[in-house]
This record gives sequence, structure tokens and C-alpha cells, in this order.
Amino acid sequence: MYKKIVSNVIGPFAVCFLIALALYPTTIINPEQYSTDGLELDFDTPKNIAKVEKKDTTETESVFTPDLGTSFEAFKEALAFKESQGNYFTVNTFGYMGKYQFGKETLKMIGIYNPNQFLNTPELQEKAFIAYTKRNKWILRRDIERFTGKTISGVEITESGILAAAHLAGAGSVKKFLRSYGSNNFADGYGSTVRYYMKRFAGYDTSFIEPDKRAKVSI
Repeated sequence: MYKKIVSNVIGPFAVCFLIALALYPTTIINPEQYSTDGLELDFDTPKNIAKVEKKDTTETESVFTPDLGTSFEAFKEALAFKESQGNYFTVNTFGYMGKYQFGKETLKMIGIYNPNQFLNTPELQEKAFIAYTKRNKWILRRDIERFTGKTISGVEITESGILAAAHLAGAGSVKKFLRSYGSNNFADGYGSTVRYYMKRFAGYDTSFIEPDKRAKVSI
């Protein structure tokens, strides 16, 4: 009876021991192979990164936004933003097109006869602005000389203000405003006036523009 009990207990135990021994890995893992000694494991946020994250929006904008000052580039971009928010591909409710809001008849005058091509070609629009401004400067050259520096209707008259107002209303309307000392103040379909443009775009450097009676766009 005793031998039978021992046989029933030891037998299964021996089998389990042999199976476990067979499954035990023959390769002994050496913990020193995986030591982190000598490695720099600093996961703290660097101080300089923390400082960058604390910068305010104003400082960031001052870094990435160019200051154009009173340059001609600043003049035309400010005028374009007022006209169309700088959108080359917009057409307003009166049919004026592009970044600087040109009408079809004005485009013909400066040598552009394909409105669709004009609307879809930013380079052409930039050339059109230059050509039209040159024409206006030639038409208004005597008025620029006569009135620049004077104050009319509470506005100091400058060359850039005159050219901006001419872009809005045409050179003829600017002449009327200046020569009537502000009593003849043209307003466009949205209510923008010659006087407002004179004031809003005063003081830019437009000496870059040469007066040219027959300025046209070269395509």
C-alpha cells in the first residue's frame, strides 16, 4: 500500500520536473549587458525650450512679419488690402477684378484685353498696377507739385495720397477734389471717398513711380 502511494506521487512529479527542465533556457542572461551605467538619461524639459514656449504672440508676429515702413511696397500692399484684402482672384459686385480691383475699361487703356487672363495671372495684375499708377502720376503731375504739403478738408496732401485716390476714383475726380479745396468729394459705390483715400494712404514713398502718359502692360 505504501509503495503504491509513493509511486502515484513521485511519478507525476518527476514528469513535471523533466518538462520544466527541458523548457528552461540554456542561455543565462547577464544583467550587466543591459546596464544603463554611463548613459545620459535626462528627460527633463530643457530650460531654453521652456523659454520659447513662454513667448507671447506679439513677439512672434514681430519676428515673422516684415516691416515695410513707408516704402512703395508698403503703399501698394496697403492699398491692395483695402481694395480686396489682397485677393488676386476676387470680383466685386460691380465687376471690378483682382487684387487692385480693376475695371475692364481701365484694363483696355493699359493694354489688357482679356479679363479672364488678367484675373488668373497675379504677375499681370502687379504690372497693371504699376502701369496705371504711372499714367495717373503723369496726369496729376502739376497737381502733385501744386498741392503736396497743403492741408485740404483737414487732410495733409501727399503724393501717395493723391495716387491712391486716383486709383479709387480716377485722376479727374482727384483734380476736382483738389481744385475745389475738398468741396467736390467723389464717393464710390461702397462709400469710399477721395478724401478718405487721401488721408488713409498719405506719407508713403511713391518716388519709385515715373510719370508716363502712355504706360502699358507688356505681356
